[in-house]
Amino acid sequence: MNEPLAQRHWAAVAAPKLAPVIGTSTVLILGRIWNANGAEHSAGNAALMVALAAGAATAGAFAAAGHGGGDGVLAGTAFATAGALALAGVAGYADGWSLPILLWAVATAVAYGIAARYWRTDRRDTVAHHRQTTIRREDHAHVERVEALRAGAQIEAARTGAAYAEQLATALINRATLPGYDPYAITRAGLPELPAVDLKHDQ
Repeated sequence: MNEPLAQRHWAAVAAPKLAPVIGTSTVLILGRIWNANGAEHSAGNAALMVALAAGAATAGAFAAAGHGGGDGVLAGTAFATAGALALAGVAGYADGWSLPILLWAVATAVAYGIAARYWRTDRRDTVAHHRQTTIRREDHAHVERVEALRAGAQIEAARTGAAYAEQLATALINRATLPGYDPYAITRAGLPELPAVDLKHDQ
């Protein structure tokens, strides 16, 4: 039996594709708001953002080089945080839009490049899962068809045997009721003796 297919809403399909640009745009907007509230040319704020970005990048490097090959998710999160802090720092410190927009474009392109890798992996896993599900479903359907054919053949054989037994019993009864029937004629002829039929019991 096939499982019902769930139709995903268009927003659920588009949300992962828009997440990188939404994230970088949000950081850019917050950085410019911070710029308008006194962060422009503030050495202290710039130093803070540099320190935070460097710390996040260092954490990502340690996570990537950890035991057993590192934690890819944790490392990716740390590097993404470092990039976001760097973009926010530049957007808050710079006095114009040119450099923040340039960094926003670069950060968005890098984010989509990293996300595309995970999307391809997820797509391959999804296709492999669907293929395995289809193979298992076809195997189960084949087993069910074979079992149904075997059961049908057994039922048909039993029905045929019962009909043959009934016809044989009817023939024996009819032969015993024929006039001049001699049950010992076969024995006298030297043929194997047939079991006697109890007419009273059969009737």
